[in-house]
Amino acid sequence: MNPTSDGVPGTPDPSGVPSAPDPSDPSGAPGPSGTLDPSAAAPADDPFDLLGIGIGPFNLSLAALADGIPGLSAAFYDQRPDFRWHPGLLIDGATLQVPFLADLVTLADPGNRWTFLNWLKSRERLFPFYFAERFHVHRAEYDAYCRWVAESLPTTHFGQQVDSVRWNPARALFEVDHTHVDAHGEAEALARTYARHVVLGVGTEPHVPEPLRPLAESPTVPVVHSSQYLRERARLLAADHITVVGSGQSGAEVFLDLLRNRPPGRERITWLARTPAFAPMEYSKLGLEHFTPDYTRYFHGLAEPVRDRVVTGQWQLHKGIDTETIAAIHDELYRRTLEGGWPDAVLTPGVTIRTAGRIGTQSVELHLEHADQGTRTRLITSAVVLATGYQERSLDLLLDPLAPYIERDAAGRPRIDARHRMRLDRSVSGRIYVQNAERHTHGVGAPDLGLAAWRSAVVLNDLTGLLTGEEHYPLPVRTSFTTFGLDGAAAGDVPTRTAALRRG
Repeated sequence: MNPTSDGVPGTPDPSGVPSAPDPSDPSGAPGPSGTLDPSAAAPADDPFDLLGIGIGPFNLSLAALADGIPGLSAAFYDQRPDFRWHPGLLIDGATLQVPFLADLVTLADPGNRWTFLNWLKSRERLFPFYFAERFHVHRAEYDAYCRWVAESLPTTHFGQQVDSVRWNPARALFEVDHTHVDAHGEAEALARTYARHVVLGVGTEPHVPEPLRPLAESPTVPVVHSSQYLRERARLLAADHITVVGSGQSGAEVFLDLLRNRPPGRERITWLARTPAFAPMEYSKLGLEHFTPDYTRYFHGLAEPVRDRVVTGQWQLHKGIDTETIAAIHDELYRRTLEGGWPDAVLTPGVTIRTAGRIGTQSVELHLEHADQGTRTRLITSAVVLATGYQERSLDLLLDPLAPYIERDAAGRPRIDARHRMRLDRSVSGRIYVQNAERHTHGVGAPDLGLAAWRSAVVLNDLTGLLTGEEHYPLPVRTSFTTFGLDGAAAGDVPTRTAALRRG
C-alpha cells in the first residue's frame, strides 16, 4: 500500500546532551544529581535480548509482536514524553492511505491482542465501525490506536533520549547510553543499558529545501513545514496570501483545508509543485503489489546502481495524491465558480524555488523557475507552508562509536541485508536491525505502514531463530500475483514452493 512518506517525526534525536556517560565505567553513568535512572536500564549481568531505539509505528509494531513471544526480554526507548503520530497533520477528516488491516500486527498475526479491531472493541466501537463501512480510517483514529498500544505495553519507555550505542567486545553486548528527560526535554539522569541486539527505528525528520532553510529556521518568519501545520494554522489563515509548496498528499490536504476556510473570491492561495503534475497516486491493484514482501525481496536482489535508478522513478507510488483528495479539491474549486468568476487560487506544477528571502516584516519573496518553459519569475507571499516531505534521520551521530564496524556502500550508506540487519564486521556478534532507514536497499516499501507487521515479524523470526532455533511467526511464501524478475528465485522457485505448501 502507499507508504506514509511523511514518515514518523519526533523520534529520538541522538544529540542534545553535553555530558555523555563515561564509556570506561561499566557500572553505569551518574546523572546530573549523582544518581542513576533505574526506570528502564538493564545491567550488564542481565541484558535485554533486544533494545529498540525510537517508538514510532514501526518499532511500536515490533514491540507489540515481541510482547507475544515467551522468554524474550525487550525494551524500547523514545525521548518524547508520550506517543504522538504526526500531530501537526491530524487535519479534521484526513484519513490514512492504507486500509485498517495495515495496523501494527494484523498482517503478521491477526489473532494478536494489539490489533486495531481489538482497540475498537476495548472502546465499545466495533458496531459503529462495522456500520460505517470504513476501509481507510481517520488519521486521528490511527494515532489514538497507537497511543493505546504504546501506553499499554510494559516494554515501551518514553522520556529516554538515547545518546550513543557502542559495542563492548569483552561482554559481547551493546552498551546504550541514554538520558532520562522530563516533559520539557530537560535532562534528569543518565544511565546505561546493555543489550544483545539493537533495533533502530528513529524515523524521519522534516525536509526543508536549502533555499528556504534560513527562513524556516527563524521563529519570526511565517515559513513552516507541514509537520507544524495545525499548530500554525490560525496564523496561516490570517495571512493575506498563502503559498503551499509540495504536490504530495500532505500538500494537497493543507491546500484543501486552507481553501475551505478562506472566503470565496478572496482565497489568495498559490500551490506550487516541482513534479510535472498534481498527479494521483498509483493505486491500481497490481500497482500496489510494489508494497509486498515479494517486491521487497526482488528489489533487494538488484544491483546497487539499479536500485538507486529504480527508486527515484517510483515517486508516484508514494508521493502522489489519493484520488478522493484530488476530487475534493476540484469540487471545492468548482463550487466557487457557481456564482460566476474564478477562485483566487493558483495551482502551478513543474516549478522549482531557486532562492527565497524576506521583504520587510510581513512578506516572503520566492524566486521561481519553470522546468519546461525555462522561464523565471518572483512571487511575493505572506506565508509559506512547506509540504516537502521527510528524509531519513541520520544514524551517524548515534552510531559514531560503531563506525569502524559498519559496512557501507559506494554512496556511504550502511549496507542492510535481506533480514533488515545492518552488515557489521564479523567481530561484532550482536545484530543491529533497522526500520525505515533502508529504502536504498529495500525500496519504496521501507516507509510503508502496510509492511510494518511483516518486517517486524522478519526481525523477530531472525532473532528467535538465533536464540531458540525456531521462527515464531509463520510468514507467507508468496504475497503477489506479479512475478518480479526472470531469475529462478523470483520466477520459478516461489510458485513451486507455494504449490508444495498447498500439497502439504
